[in-house]
Amino acid sequence: MVATHALSGVRVLDLATLFPAPLLAAMLGDLGADVVKVEPPEGDPLRRVGPARGSTPVAWTLAGRNKRSVVVDDVLAFALAAAADVVVVNESGSRLARRGWTYDALRDRNPNIVFVSVTAFGATGPYAERPGNGSVVEAFGGFAHLNGEPEGSPTLPSVALGDTLTAIAGLNQVLAALYERDARGAVGGAAGGAGGAFIDVAMYEPILALLASPIVAWDGATSPPERSGSRIAGAAPRNVYRCADGGWIALSGPTDAQVARVLVVIGMSAATDRWGRASQRVDVEADALDAAVAAWIGARPRAAVLDAFLSARIPVAPANDLADLAADPHVRARGSLDAVRGVQHRRAPEIGEHTAEVLADWLGR
Repeated sequence: MVATHALSGVRVLDLATLFPAPLLAAMLGDLGADVVKVEPPEGDPLRRVGPARGSTPVAWTLAGRNKRSVVVDDVLAFALAAAADVVVVNESGSRLARRGWTYDALRDRNPNIVFVSVTAFGATGPYAERPGNGSVVEAFGGFAHLNGEPEGSPTLPSVALGDTLTAIAGLNQVLAALYERDARGAVGGAAGGAGGAFIDVAMYEPILALLASPIVAWDGATSPPERSGSRIAGAAPRNVYRCADGGWIALSGPTDAQVARVLVVIGMSAATDRWGRASQRVDVEADALDAAVAAWIGARPRAAVLDAFLSARIPVAPANDLADLAADPHVRARGSLDAVRGVQHRRAPEIGEHTAEVLADWLGR
């Protein structure tokens, strides 16, 4: 498990708004960085968006955690940026230039700055100035087209997939940039040699990483892959299956050894000659094997299905809802839901709560 204070002493200035870029900054705070969020007098728009628990929107609780909030003008914001190790922005290049918050301008003041630009389509290319968000990049990057049932429409996920993938991808790049900077001996704000970096996080590109398998498999000449529900081409059995008591399970056992054990469980070991090799489990035969597994599962309650496949060392799990997860003994023993909620060193701040404190800490004012 990663030490929660691994980034102690690293200063992060969050100049971004809404979700993916501020979530990236919050994740740096999870690791112990001192994260300062610059807000307008009315506060970040995320304070007023989406469902809430109590009086606080959930998105703000997540993206505002482990931060100090300041309300300052652009002059002081630039001074804070020059004193930071990492600056996170999410405006296009032209908008940043109008405010004087470009990488070149900050690098002149602090050669070691790690400048993180989070935009839908990246800092270069013909779409660089286009607005966008997680939903837009989920569609643009091909995920929506491949998601859903074959006869249905392209389907956006019901969670902030694009936003969260962006934050994780950006976090990895920031950590790599800080490591490289420190390896060069350029540590400590504006002191030392040039060890900074410009990190261009285009939100649609982590979606492409998610789709790496179909992208690599497609030859570019045939028709591109289509939606297949919970199935994956060339991998059978792999699906979600309804049990006799109405519960659902997910099973994925597509290797030859796993299929042999699945056939024993469902009482069809004699069908090994038909389905025993991966080369046989394609097209209609994959459909037939999936149907046989579905029929066996559909005649039994979920607990019995899970026991049978787990005893045979087949990867299987219940298709949990959030209530199931909260009650699961394994999830509770590991504190997994607490980890998802973030490492709460500091609650999400009130607007401008730490202005005087931060100006004193970072600028000596």
